[in-house]
Amino acid sequence: MSLLTVGSVAFDAIETPFGKTDKIIGGAATYISLASSYFIKEGKLVAVVGGDFPKSDIKLLEDHGINTEGLQIKENEKSFFWSGKYHNDMNSRDTLVTELNVLENFDPILPDSYQGVDFLMLGNLAPTVQRTVIERLEKRPKLIVLDTMNFWMDIMLDELLQTLKLVDVLSINDEEARQLSGEYSLVKAAKKIMGMGPKTLIIKKGEHGALLFQNDNVFFAPALPLEEVFDPTGAGDSFAGGFIGYLAKTNDISFNNMKKAIIYGSAMASFTVEKFGTERLVNLDEDDLEIRFQRFIDLVQLEAKI
Repeated sequence: MSLLTVGSVAFDAIETPFGKTDKIIGGAATYISLASSYFIKEGKLVAVVGGDFPKSDIKLLEDHGINTEGLQIKENEKSFFWSGKYHNDMNSRDTLVTELNVLENFDPILPDSYQGVDFLMLGNLAPTVQRTVIERLEKRPKLIVLDTMNFWMDIMLDELLQTLKLVDVLSINDEEARQLSGEYSLVKAAKKIMGMGPKTLIIKKGEHGALLFQNDNVFFAPALPLEEVFDPTGAGDSFAGGFIGYLAKTNDISFNNMKKAIIYGSAMASFTVEKFGTERLVNLDEDDLEIRFQRFIDLVQLEAKI
């Protein structure tokens, strides 16, 4: 099955209690595409970078089987750049620099070869851009997953609500779910949000795992306890990549299969946080992934008699 990912390919500069980096490759679409590449043979990418983006980083994506025909290169402009500093608890951070650059006027152009994709992953972007992608696809994908954040809820809520009517799955964190719904209870929040359009909702809770809602069904996946978390940047996007990558690989969007996809997504996120940026994510093998998946299964497996 084919997968199209739309989002940012960018530069990050990160500081955590474990150290700091200069500019490194980042962006939602980067993490999503790399994570999903362990499940599908060819992912298709739509994004935009400036002339300052290294060809070696583009090759890194291509080496993972990612089709970059839809990656626009604006030679005379600069790539999107974000810099942040994490606090000691690694759950909160300060944004130091945000430079939209090429992303400010991003027009997502879909190559003809991208038409007819089976799965669509819309990474965190302006909801108007996300909706444009959906409208430019001649055939509706089997599944459309959208990620967003509180920033868009603050400044483009009406546009976001229009876009939500067009998607199948929404992926947000617990704070964003409460803001979008106006409900503190995540169960009540989920019901309200699913009434906005998405029939399935993922609520990410960071180090406390993730919740999957669909109709009256609820599934909880834990986060893997790790001795050290070096860099949480991109963990949510890696989660999304693992989730939709597994669904695309199996071509099964049932609730039961989504439960497995949530575990694979959590596994990809757990790899990402072990190193800075994409360092850990680009050097996995199949055994790594299956061993990590089994660790998640062992974490929640229980045999009990009443």
